[in-house]
Formats: sequence, structure tokens, C-alpha cells
Amino acid sequence: MTRIVINTDAAPAAIGTYNQAIKVGTTVYLSGQIPLVPETMEVVSEDFEAQAEQVFRNLKAVCEASGGSIEDAVKLNIFLTDLGQFAKVNEIMAKYVAEPFPAEQQFKFQRCQKTCKLKLMVF
Repeated sequence: MTRIVINTDAAPAAIGTYNQAIKVGTTVYLSGQIPLVPETMEVVSEDFEAQAEQVFRNLKAVCEASGGSIEDAVKLNIFLTDLGQFAKVNEIMAKYVAEPFPAEQQFKFQRCQKTCKLKLMVF
């Protein structure tokens, strides 16, 4: 089984011992994304909506670097510091992913790297 490393300058570089994604056959395994601006590696803003938009831009970039599309995602795990923002994430997701939407699950977490208010993982 051949593993192909996927990395793109259009998404934040890995800040640990991982890659942005790994492709095995036709399946791509993406690392979670937080709202870092790729060029600065800093959180885009303290504003939740700006953070959510940035995360989806980052995910889209990694999906496209793998030869696919964010539209190919089948599952979305959403990690939020405030579950009250769940509807806003869905509203923003609809700008990037058309129906049928992927399965999704939300989790509350206390804190994340830097000052992130959310983290998304797609499968």
C-alpha cells in the first residue's frame, strides 16, 4: 500500500509531526484544520465567523491539492468552544459544500492551539 503525502502552500503548514493529508489509493485522510492564515501561520481573527471561513478555505485547499474536492467529504467532525455557534458553522459550510451534505458530528472542547474557537476534520 503506497502512502502519498499531500501538502500545499495554500493551507497552513503542519505545526507538529504530521502532514496536511495522506492519500492511499483513492482515499484521502486529512488532518484537522484550524483557522490559521497560511502565509502568516497566525489565527485569522478573534471573530468566530472569520475563523470558520478560514478553516473551510484551508480544508478546500488541502482537498484540491489531493486531486479531489471538499464536495467529496463524507464525514465532518466539528470541534467548537461554544456549541451555540453550530448553526453558524452549518451556514458557512453551505457556501463550500453542496447537498447532499456530509454526515457530521459536533464536539465541545475547552481550548485548542493558539486562540482558535473551532477545528474541523473531514473524512
